[in-house]
Formats: sequence, structure tokens, C-alpha cells
Amino acid sequence: MSHSLDNQVVVITGASSGLGEATARHLAGHGATIVLGARRLERMQSIVSDIEADGGRALAVATDVTDRQQVQHLVDTAVAEYGRVDVMLNNAGLMQQSALDKLKIDEWDNMIDINIKGTLYGIAAVLPQMQKQESGHVINVSSVAGHKVTPAGTVYCATKYAVRAISEGLRQEVKDYNLRTTIISPGAIDTELPSHITDAEASEAINGFYESAAIPADSFARAVYFAVSQPGDVDINEILYRPTAQPL
Repeated sequence: MSHSLDNQVVVITGASSGLGEATARHLAGHGATIVLGARRLERMQSIVSDIEADGGRALAVATDVTDRQQVQHLVDTAVAEYGRVDVMLNNAGLMQQSALDKLKIDEWDNMIDINIKGTLYGIAAVLPQMQKQESGHVINVSSVAGHKVTPAGTVYCATKYAVRAISEGLRQEVKDYNLRTTIISPGAIDTELPSHITDAEASEAINGFYESAAIPADSFARAVYFAVSQPGDVDINEILYRPTAQPL
């Protein structure tokens, strides 16, 4: 087992399944201490048990990223338990697809609250600690949808474009503190993400595509590991990747 991330404390939102779970398990296998945040505490506790059974260190904190105080509590718990935060992975996300004229305004609000504000809350929670440390790495999750706008994906795409803009602004602002930033923009990955689509037409199209092309979530975990395992003077700012079979 490689221990190249020994003594690194990694906080992950959206950690109860999908990309977050895969990354928690992968980085723990490389020696990192993992602090998992998500709403499904029981599910996260099961992941913690697995990590600990394999000799790793992890803890779970119930966290709704739409609540700024809960995100702050997640980071504060990591610092209280382990003394620092080396990596903040703002991974929690929601993908709901529908044409604008369907007027699914509650879903627009959900995506804005989770994808944009949740990412900002993660940055706000961890930035003072990383500035104090004069070290740290913030990783924000965008998407291929943050590079290309698609019909029925207008609002989701807008939120993922926003994540990229926020991340680039952060990158430029934190150089004096020796901080690193990375945007990871995956394509179709085999997670629960498509299950949140309530519009029947969009759901059929997206789920059909995912069934034929989606790749495993550990592809994302390996991208995260690549970024965080670089020497301190190397800042991997953006990773964009897709399944080989994905044309868009």
C-alpha cells in the first residue's frame, strides 16, 4: 500500500456515495485521513468502518451543504480532531435536467443552492484555516457541462460554469498563501446523479446515455489523487475528462 498522503487531512462533501465515496476510499488507501460530510450519516459511518477496518483513519459528520453553519461545523470538526485541513473537496452536487419552459423553478433553486452556494460555503469554511497554515488545496467539482451547454441542461450547466469561474478567481487570490486549487470536470460517471432528474423526457435521454457510456467513479478518485499527490510547487488547475465513448 502506498502512503504518499500520510498525515494529509482531506475533507470531502457529498461523501456518502458516488464520486465522494470513491475518493474517500481511494485516498484513505494512500494514507490520507478522511473527514466525510453528507446528509446520510448512517451511510457515511459504514464507509468509515470499512476504511478503519483497512487500517485507515476517517470520521463522518452529518452535513447539508446548503446550510453554511453545517459546512463550517464540518471543517471545524476536522481541525479540532486532526489539527489542520490539507485538502477540501467540494464535491456535493445535484443534476436536474428539464427545458426552461417546464418552469421547474424549485429544481433551479436546488441546483443553485447545492452546486454554487455549497461550493462557496466550503471555500468560506476552509479558507481562513488554510491561510493560517499557509498551505492547502481546494478542489471544486465542475463537469463537462461546465464547458458545454446542452438543451434541458441550461441551469445545471450554468451552475457548473459558475464553479469554474469561482475556482479561477480563487486560484488568483490565494497565491500569497501558498494554496493550490483544482477544478475537476468529469463527463458521464456511474453515480446516483441521473436519478435526481424528474422530467420524464430528460430522464429517459440521460439515463439511456449513462447506461451505455458511463465509467466507474474510481476514475474521478484517481484524478483527485493525481492532483493532490503532486509536489508542492506543482498546481494542477483543471482536469477535464470523459468516457472514451462520450462524444459531447
